[in-house]
Amino acid sequence: MNPPCGRCNKPVYPTEKINCLDKYWHKGCFSCEVCKMALSMTTYKGFEKKPYCSMHYPKTSFTIVTDTPENLRLKQQSMLNSQALYKEDFEKNKGKGFSVVVDTPEMQRVKKTQDQISNIKYHEEFEKSRIRSDAPPPENRQDYEEQPNPERFSQPVGQMRPAAVAPPSGVKRYQAMYSYMAAEADEVSLQEGDLILDVEPIDEGWMFGCNQRTGQRGMLPANYIRPV
Repeated sequence: MNPPCGRCNKPVYPTEKINCLDKYWHKGCFSCEVCKMALSMTTYKGFEKKPYCSMHYPKTSFTIVTDTPENLRLKQQSMLNSQALYKEDFEKNKGKGFSVVVDTPEMQRVKKTQDQISNIKYHEEFEKSRIRSDAPPPENRQDYEEQPNPERFSQPVGQMRPAAVAPPSGVKRYQAMYSYMAAEADEVSLQEGDLILDVEPIDEGWMFGCNQRTGQRGMLPANYIRPV
């Protein structure tokens, strides 16, 4: 049985049959829907299973959806569905990649302790930097180092010079105005308020004395101490 033509619905015989757009056509019936211009397999354009020429091919246009109450209801329903799916996925994955830390009294106590430790360390570093920055440098320290004591190199071979030679003991008492960290083995470290006994001048900017608190004897910067 011969199939019907897509336009005239008459039987289409094999000698004049065109199979296109899921239909069978007579060669004469295969024409543009608008201008009826005869088309071929290379010149037609299909739209909704109908043949058109290039001139009358329907143009696609966008449809603006009116924001009606029904559309608003559908939009709200979609948002609710999305939130429900998100919550469901969250509950399934909870505890796999992360965990929620409850702010219990114990956690608050641990956090407070950590903050206190951090503050103590911060103040310690701050005090160290303040002491180093506030205290004036020893006067003529560089000059003293650049001009070695001739007696230092006049010792016989095989004898070592002691760390510091103490001058004759005296009764002068001094007090440290600033903290000082000894830079050499023959120097004395100071803390603010330390009492220095048996102080004797050695060189410009340097003195010799004994720290009453530590019992250490040696050289110390003159501009770090004052007489009492």
